Amino acid sequence: MTRRMDRGPERAAAAPPPISMPKPTEEKVLSTNRQASHLYFLLERFEAGLALTGSEVKAIRGGKANLKDGYAIVRGGEAWLLNCHISPYEYSNRQIQDPLRKRKLLLHRHELRRLTGKTVEKGLTLIPTKLYLKNGKIKCEIALAKGKKLYDRRETERRKTAEREARQAMRQRRIV
Repeated sequence: MTRRMDRGPERAAAAPPPISMPKPTEEKVLSTNRQASHLYFLLERFEAGLALTGSEVKAIRGGKANLKDGYAIVRGGEAWLLNCHISPYEYSNRQIQDPLRKRKLLLHRHELRRLTGKTVEKGLTLIPTKLYLKNGKIKCEIALAKGKKLYDRRETERRKTAEREARQAMRQRRIV
């Protein structure tokens, strides 16, 4: 058993410690509003934070949020999320919150001004499209949307069906 005592030159030649690279932001989608793209033309998307209670955070992480009938408004320089159903967390021992209460959306002032102008002047609306986890915080993606007419919905459905059939036909040709 021989031991090397002269470790000096080897240590000097060792590589410097690695430079820490910023971690890519990892998003975990917790809830989506799948009907939003069917009922509306989604023009612009914004990321907003949400002011929630602790039991609401746990409920959302458990998949108990429903954005289907939700919408957002801008009043008094603040944005609010309305009609978004978050079921009460079953193990909470605090006062149970109203599942449909209005929740404050956290946006920058310039985004609020822009949204206010577009929703008032052009008759557009704000629709929540998804709730997701980003760097440990729950975020809400809201979209500036314009309602689709019935014929627009039918046209979109026809286009999707045609694209699906074309993809299937291409797959069939590759297999044969």
